[in-house]
Amino acid sequence: MEWRKCYLDVVLVPLGFLMVTFYHIWLWHKVRTQPESTIIGINARGRRFWVSSIVKDNDKKNILAVQTLRNTIMGSTLMATTSILLCSGLAAVISSTYSVKKPLNDTVYGAHGEFMVALKYVTLLTIFLFSFLCHSLSIRFINQVNILINTPQEDTSPVTPSYIAELLERGYMLNTIGNRLFYAALPLLLWIFGPVLVFLCSATLVPVLYNLDFVFPTTNNNSRSSTSDDDHHHEQKGKVINVRDFIV
Repeated sequence: MEWRKCYLDVVLVPLGFLMVTFYHIWLWHKVRTQPESTIIGINARGRRFWVSSIVKDNDKKNILAVQTLRNTIMGSTLMATTSILLCSGLAAVISSTYSVKKPLNDTVYGAHGEFMVALKYVTLLTIFLFSFLCHSLSIRFINQVNILINTPQEDTSPVTPSYIAELLERGYMLNTIGNRLFYAALPLLLWIFGPVLVFLCSATLVPVLYNLDFVFPTTNNNSRSSTSDDDHHHEQKGKVINVRDFIV
């Protein structure tokens, strides 16, 4: 009887988790093969140009570099603090002698056994811990960039702009992974109320992330190219008229 209650948990929860996992595998493939079609690839290329411009004109842009990196560190610190607070709350719930599943037995589908409840909280605790770890490592790398970006550039110095850009990319990549783990924990957080919500939240999360991760080409380019000659002709005609009026 208990196994029949686990049917929805065994089917819907792994299906929702695989849906999000396959999307991120496909996103990673797109970032590697077609980086200009993704927000992650375009931002990574822009950060490399930003490091190069900061290093070239360090005397004028050193304060700008420090403030920009400080804002990034503050964002990672906020996410790391939130993750560790959620870990502390989940650890307190797991170690509590109060049975948290009692108020939910009659309101949700799926299994309600002690093992299933423990599995839900341990899974959430593990994901939030990994998110905290990624954000902590991100802060470490960006702190290194914050120091090295203002070092004098000499011929014998091992601190080159490419090395600084590589450290910055590692910091931002860890920040992205920590954020995605945090997002993946949201459907699992609804697992407390049943496996159906996990599947529905995962199915909703994938289209939302798709619209946030990819760059869609605008449809105005063709119309602009087709009417460029007419616009140029009218512009030149307008210039002639203005010159004649001015002469008159």
